[in-house]
Amino acid sequence: MNLLSILGREEPLFNQDIDSYSSDINQLVCSSKFLILGGAGSIGQAVTKEVFKRNPRKLHVVDISENNLVELVRDVRSTFGYIAGDFKTYALDIGSLEYDAFIKSDGDYDYILNLSALKHVRSEKDPYTLMRMIDVNIFNTDKTIAQSILGGAKKYFCVSTDKAANPVNMMGASKRIMEMFLMRKSQEVDISTARFANVAFSDGSLLHGFNQRLLKQQPIVAPNDVRRYFVTPQESGELCLMSCLLGENRDVFFPKLSEALHLITFSDIAVNYLQSRGLEPVLCETEEEARRLAKELPKTNKWPCLFTPSNTTGEKDFEEFFTESETLDLERFSNLGVIKNGSGFDSKLLALFDRRIGEMKAAQSWTKEELVELFHQMIPDFGHKETGKYLDGKM
Repeated sequence: MNLLSILGREEPLFNQDIDSYSSDINQLVCSSKFLILGGAGSIGQAVTKEVFKRNPRKLHVVDISENNLVELVRDVRSTFGYIAGDFKTYALDIGSLEYDAFIKSDGDYDYILNLSALKHVRSEKDPYTLMRMIDVNIFNTDKTIAQSILGGAKKYFCVSTDKAANPVNMMGASKRIMEMFLMRKSQEVDISTARFANVAFSDGSLLHGFNQRLLKQQPIVAPNDVRRYFVTPQESGELCLMSCLLGENRDVFFPKLSEALHLITFSDIAVNYLQSRGLEPVLCETEEEARRLAKELPKTNKWPCLFTPSNTTGEKDFEEFFTESETLDLERFSNLGVIKNGSGFDSKLLALFDRRIGEMKAAQSWTKEELVELFHQMIPDFGHKETGKYLDGKM
């Protein structure tokens, strides 16, 4: 399967920048100690591979998913083999007491990269999952930065999202608020981050779902009016590593928009994907028709598809990596842009957020409406779109 052709592209995005800074990147990695949080997710695995193959002195990987860590180790061993440095994985929840004990006993790292996140727009469908999103995306990040400072780390990196620029959903807004907390901690340790597009075929993504639908002989379903930019898993790892190692304090890296970063609909990707598998897409008009045809069409190398307009909460009409008010450096890299943030932050606003979330947790009672209102206080121009419909209500 040629991933780039499925995405409508011909060339990898960052080869020129990786080549230009290859010597610097390799020297920094082979002389440094790394901790990767959320390292068994799709982006985390990509970052782990980029670090591992450059022979770090120390590489520890933490993730809540025991099974994904096992697969990561198998993948690394099968692809790269072994390194002289210390390579270990830990099945830990970053928010747990066990993780805190782990950091207390072995917190000696030069670079800490946090790839853990609740990344789905659908996670705002209920107030309880939404509160967990706030914990993972904001408070766990703030906690692990504080631990990095105590451990004497040189740099802390965490991944943001393109959806943090002028957010319209709670996931994007949570990452925007996370960026505000980063500014506060950047007074004490160098921090950089990255905003980038959808990672093609990442765990839980719609494109990853295409693989699952074929395995389970089920219809392919996708919106036909949502156009998105995609990066490959390897490109996501390269972008994160370059931001971590080459970014200055408070820098936000993002892919430059160009013809190389092709804007494409999910339905077009579905068609490309099926054709790459030697299957002919057959368009259906209803879910019932698609489910019925899924029992027969695959026998003739055809596959039922249902392509419909999007009408669910939180879908952004277009993607953007920066806002008009942000200062950009578009000269340093060939295919990367950099947002140059100042050191300013609103300490009273961050204290308000801390206090209000603490009060809700202490009462063990909160509503989505209360959380949305608090997010509006943090981001006055937050363009939240509530349709009353969510992805879990669709096939």
